[in-house]
Amino acid sequence: MIYTQLGKTGIEVSKIAFGSLTMGPLQRNMSAEEGAFLIEYAFHEKGINFLDTAELYETYPHVALALKNIPRKAYRIASKSYAYSRETAKRSFETALEALQTDYLDLFMLHEQVDEWTFRGHYEAVDYFMEMKEKGVLKSFGISTHYISGVRAAIKFPEIDVVHPIVNKKGLGILDGGIDEMAQALMTYKARGGGVFGMKPLGGGNLLNSIDENFEFVLSRPYLDAIAFGMQSTDEIDYNVAKIMGDPIDEQLKRRLKGRNKSLQIADWCIKCGACVEKCDHKALSLTEAGIVIDHSKCVLCGYCASVCPEFCIKVY
Repeated sequence: MIYTQLGKTGIEVSKIAFGSLTMGPLQRNMSAEEGAFLIEYAFHEKGINFLDTAELYETYPHVALALKNIPRKAYRIASKSYAYSRETAKRSFETALEALQTDYLDLFMLHEQVDEWTFRGHYEAVDYFMEMKEKGVLKSFGISTHYISGVRAAIKFPEIDVVHPIVNKKGLGILDGGIDEMAQALMTYKARGGGVFGMKPLGGGNLLNSIDENFEFVLSRPYLDAIAFGMQSTDEIDYNVAKIMGDPIDEQLKRRLKGRNKSLQIADWCIKCGACVEKCDHKALSLTEAGIVIDHSKCVLCGYCASVCPEFCIKVY
């Protein structure tokens, strides 16, 4: 495995970050045991020592179980929440520590930050996280964002050690411009010492038809310290690690993975409340008399819409 420093944080991470969203109830809905098995396999067999989770993902039990068989000092955990005040930040951070059964976190981020004004509106939470850094129970602080304006905000605020943006060849999922503009902002942020780990390198699965080109693209970006991949099987772990390392891919592995494209599924018991439509920043959903219509060209398969469905009828699989 390739290891890099996450900006100037002093935290050494594997080039691949294990994205845990896809194993949680918003997508595959694996049991804690199934998820822990994959996390442990990725660490012990492939050297992946960096994991991305979030309060929204509901995968803390999977990670906590895996940590029983992984030395905590050898592992890097990033989490995030929508905290906006001191109270909500404290609740999110303490919930993460307790649920993960750890006494510190390597990185905590504010989830889905849009721009400078969004960040300023959450600054009471930022103050709390700075206090946690001073106490040593938080190693670094950052933001996740689907916006170029979010990265540009990070350039202005030295409190932001790490950004977690969308990076893929087509810019799929970037909500306020293209990949070239995102790259310029990230290079500026990186030049000031910021850490960057990308998300959606395969557009949530929508770019699998040009998988080689997309791997080559993210591997050639000098501003990416690490890249988060959502992985739901040992085959996916083996494949992604081989691509990152430049190793040959076994033909049987290729055949097993062929045709496993994911898509957003809405069950027929949908009550047409429209909550998912309002939640989707990518404008991939619309409400009609017939029900919810999905524009698959816009959907990045994040599954966030499922988090607001009152009937639990939305899944990505």
